[in-house]
Amino acid sequence: MPHKKNPDVFELTRAKCNRIQAVPQEIALITNNLPSGYFRDMQLVKEIFLPAFDEIEECLTMTAYILDHIKVRKDIMSDPKYDTVFSVEEVNRLVLRGVPFREAYRQVGTAIEEGTFKADRNIDHTHEGSIGNLCNDKIRERMEHIMAGFPFARTDAAIAKLIAR
Repeated sequence: MPHKKNPDVFELTRAKCNRIQAVPQEIALITNNLPSGYFRDMQLVKEIFLPAFDEIEECLTMTAYILDHIKVRKDIMSDPKYDTVFSVEEVNRLVLRGVPFREAYRQVGTAIEEGTFKADRNIDHTHEGSIGNLCNDKIRERMEHIMAGFPFARTDAAIAKLIAR
């Protein structure tokens, strides 16, 4: 996917950590309702439990390596070979102008295939939830509305503490 912006190693680490978090549930389900003195099922636990340690070690090793070697190059996006990264932005622009998504996607894809795609690097993320428009005021308003439904005392300090998390 030419528009990806995040390093794969962090995606893999996130996925592996989620799989590791499932280990206790898997073990609990295998050992649940075992009759007294019956332990043949326990051999299956080793198949789950022991490889988890190797996976944890791999995650830690990968993350430590990447953090030690990662280099942020601020000017990298000016290289023309990364023009297609801006294809998603162009599709979004066309959709905002009223072009159906499928047609916008086709137009941009065709332009890339034909070599006529011109990257517009002027990106203005102002939609709700974007970096430039987090909508914290709306989130706070919604949270206060929900909190008002609970019968306990609320203070500005308690609300600020919850929001800070």
